[in-house]
Amino acid sequence: REGYWGPPTSTLEWCEENYAVSSYIAEFWNTVSNLIFILPPIYGAIQTYKDGLEKRYLAAYLCLTAVGLGSWCFHMTLKYEMQLLDELPMIYSCCVFVYCLYECFKYKNTVNYPLLFLLITYSFVVSIVYLNLKEPVFHQVMYGTLVSIIVLRSVYIVLWVYPWLRGLGYTSLTVFLMGFFLWNVDNIFCDKLRTLREKMPPVVGAVTQFHAWWHILTGLGSYLHILLSLYTRTLFLKHRPKVKFVFGIWPVLLVEPPKKL
Repeated sequence: REGYWGPPTSTLEWCEENYAVSSYIAEFWNTVSNLIFILPPIYGAIQTYKDGLEKRYLAAYLCLTAVGLGSWCFHMTLKYEMQLLDELPMIYSCCVFVYCLYECFKYKNTVNYPLLFLLITYSFVVSIVYLNLKEPVFHQVMYGTLVSIIVLRSVYIVLWVYPWLRGLGYTSLTVFLMGFFLWNVDNIFCDKLRTLREKMPPVVGAVTQFHAWWHILTGLGSYLHILLSLYTRTLFLKHRPKVKFVFGIWPVLLVEPPKKL
């Protein structure tokens, strides 16, 4: 279908039919599903600032928001420039997550310059190679490598350091893996899914937009990971973190300062 943004120039297109819902949004469901990357992390960033917590966690929330904004622009336009705005921030945000998670047990106001240099170098090299190679599989492998590092560190924390955080850690990992599973289903069975959607009412067919579910589940998984990392860090600093649920549904972390002796 013809749409406002013209023919796609991205190196990837997903299973959702282009401009099926709106002539201004190439992939409608893949676009609006990014709200989960945008709104909750903004709230988390505001809460982190109010609690006076370390700036790296503010950066983690804002990086997750940047991923959502980039993905929104990519799926809305299917332009190559917007694809980069989606994919490269995925690498950068994961580097921030790695730094936060591996610095959970350090004294306050310290900077791990070797790790910082390594992550910046990794981001720079991946960016340069990807811009020249333009091979999505390369990006996916580099992103998967960072995710694997995060998972290994998270498992270490919930198994041997703070076992009572297993529920939060395993929920984050399970939700993310569910999203990855649906991402693969969407890619592998695209033709069958499109045929199935033609036989369904539009609203019902929207439920089969599994790339949109990938956004929802990985957005939630990433958000929960930041909660896990921040919970671990504040426990180490002798704060009093508590997970609360807004409207009984959405988890947020409230952190009280250490008790004065």
